[in-house]
Amino acid sequence: MTTTKTWRVDLFLYEDGEHTKADAVLHTDAGTELRASGVARKHPSDRQVPEIGDELATCRALSELSHALLVATSNDIEENVGGPVSLAE
Repeated sequence: MTTTKTWRVDLFLYEDGEHTKADAVLHTDAGTELRASGVARKHPSDRQVPEIGDELATCRALSELSHALLVATSNDIEENVGGPVSLAE
Protein backbone atom coordinates (compact mmCIF):
# COMPACT_ATOMS: atom_id res chain seq x y z
CA MET A 1 0.00 0.00 0.00
CA THR A 2 1.28 3.45 -0.90
CA THR A 3 1.42 6.05 1.84
CA THR A 4 1.27 9.73 1.05
CA LYS A 5 2.76 12.26 3.43
CA THR A 6 2.61 16.01 3.23
CA TRP A 7 5.50 18.18 4.29
CA ARG A 8 5.13 21.92 4.02
CA VAL A 9 7.72 24.66 3.62
CA ASP A 10 6.61 28.16 4.52
CA LEU A 11 8.65 31.06 3.16
CA PHE A 12 8.57 34.48 4.76
CA LEU A 13 10.24 37.41 2.97
CA TYR A 14 11.17 40.68 4.65
CA GLU A 15 12.53 43.75 2.89
CA ASP A 16 14.35 46.48 4.77
CA GLY A 17 15.90 49.04 2.48
CA GLU A 18 18.90 47.41 0.83
CA HIS A 19 18.39 43.98 2.45
CA THR A 20 15.98 41.12 1.86
CA LYS A 21 15.67 38.31 4.39
CA ALA A 22 13.96 34.99 3.79
CA ASP A 23 12.95 32.56 6.52
CA ALA A 24 12.15 29.00 5.44
CA VAL A 25 10.26 26.74 7.86
CA LEU A 26 9.81 23.02 7.19
CA HIS A 27 6.85 21.29 8.86
CA THR A 28 6.68 17.47 8.70
CA ASP A 29 3.79 15.09 9.37
CA ALA A 30 5.67 13.88 12.46
CA GLY A 31 5.66 17.37 13.94
CA THR A 32 9.29 18.16 13.18
CA GLU A 33 10.01 21.79 12.43
CA LEU A 34 13.27 23.03 10.95
CA ARG A 35 14.07 26.70 10.33
CA ALA A 36 16.66 28.44 8.20
CA SER A 37 17.33 31.95 6.94
CA GLY A 38 18.95 33.61 3.98
CA VAL A 39 19.85 37.22 3.23
CA ALA A 40 20.43 39.20 0.06
CA ARG A 41 21.84 42.70 -0.15
CA LYS A 42 21.26 45.14 -2.97
CA HIS A 43 24.36 47.03 -4.00
CA PRO A 44 23.65 50.78 -4.14
CA SER A 45 24.49 50.88 -7.86
CA ASP A 46 22.14 47.99 -8.74
CA ARG A 47 18.83 48.69 -10.43
CA GLN A 48 15.70 48.38 -8.29
CA VAL A 49 14.49 44.82 -9.06
CA PRO A 50 13.06 43.45 -5.78
CA GLU A 51 12.39 40.00 -7.25
CA ILE A 52 16.13 39.35 -7.51
CA GLY A 53 16.63 39.94 -3.79
CA ASP A 54 13.63 37.74 -3.05
CA GLU A 55 15.03 34.95 -5.22
CA LEU A 56 18.53 35.11 -3.79
CA ALA A 57 17.45 35.30 -0.14
CA THR A 58 15.00 32.42 -0.71
CA CYS A 59 17.66 30.34 -2.46
CA ARG A 60 20.04 30.85 0.45
CA ALA A 61 17.36 30.00 3.02
CA LEU A 62 16.35 26.82 1.18
CA SER A 63 19.99 25.80 0.79
CA GLU A 64 20.53 26.24 4.53
CA LEU A 65 17.28 24.37 5.22
CA SER A 66 18.44 21.50 3.01
CA HIS A 67 21.71 21.29 4.94
CA ALA A 68 19.87 21.39 8.29
CA LEU A 69 17.64 18.51 7.13
CA LEU A 70 20.69 16.49 6.09
CA VAL A 71 22.30 17.03 9.50
CA ALA A 72 19.06 16.09 11.30
CA THR A 73 18.77 12.94 9.18
CA SER A 74 22.37 11.97 9.92
CA ASN A 75 21.79 12.49 13.64
CA ASP A 76 18.61 10.37 13.55
CA ILE A 77 20.42 7.54 11.75
CA GLU A 78 23.34 7.68 14.20
CA GLU A 79 20.92 7.40 17.12
CA ASN A 80 19.31 4.35 15.53
CA VAL A 81 22.49 2.49 14.53
CA GLY A 82 24.53 3.51 17.55
CA GLY A 83 27.47 4.96 15.68
CA PRO A 84 28.67 7.52 13.15
CA VAL A 85 27.37 7.49 9.59
CA SER A 86 28.31 9.22 6.36
CA LEU A 87 25.58 10.38 4.02
CA ALA A 88 27.93 11.31 1.19
CA GLU A 89 26.55 10.49 -2.23
